[in-house]
Amino acid sequence: MTVPLDGIDLVIFDKDGTLIEFGRMWSGWAVALADGIRASTGRSVEAPLYAMLGFDAATGRILPGGGLASTPMARLRERTRVVLLEAGLNERATDRALDAAWHAPDPVGLARPLTDLHALFGRLHDAGHLVAVATSDDREPTERTLEALGVAGVIDALVCADDGVPVKPAPGMVTHLCEALGIPASHSAVVGDAPADLLMARAAGAGLIVAVLTGVGDRDDLAPLADVVLGSVAELLEA
Repeated sequence: MTVPLDGIDLVIFDKDGTLIEFGRMWSGWAVALADGIRASTGRSVEAPLYAMLGFDAATGRILPGGGLASTPMARLRERTRVVLLEAGLNERATDRALDAAWHAPDPVGLARPLTDLHALFGRLHDAGHLVAVATSDDREPTERTLEALGVAGVIDALVCADDGVPVKPAPGMVTHLCEALGIPASHSAVVGDAPADLLMARAAGAGLIVAVLTGVGDRDDLAPLADVVLGSVAELLEA
């Protein structure tokens, strides 16, 4: 499928599930978090914790409507705290468990690109498009990931969950990137794997909304929200 990029000056990519594998990064993290809480408290909270995260332990799948799909880490910690309190732990035990169990996934060792990103971004630049990333992850691990993948220097702009910009599905990240680069939102394309990415794009007035099937959303979730559905970003510039 040829993606119509005529009139598009800026292509904005989500990160996890769009540029790099999602399940590899976050499924193991969800299990490790539950294990750490159980080790600290002696109590199993897998059921309510996984329900909040949107993690199906039987399949290892991250569900599109859950917390892992598009929630910043700081907010996930807040939601995990609520889960523990609602499970009957007192505030002291809850905070002790979070301090012991909370951690970020390894942003370098677990990052597996879904295509040759340097080549993809290079081809977009050669065709006259700027490239940006809008992610629900925090800036420090995101910068480490992009540096490790060798693409930090070829991304024209980046916005992350802890930058003080309204997060997905609000339009703020797209609006911020477009203003920073001097591109009207109507001349931008947004590429993402989750409904929150596509809703953000629609709310911002993006000129093209592209869904990819490499992350949390399946075709039924994403097709009603997208202009184009691709198997992966590898297909973005296919002739």
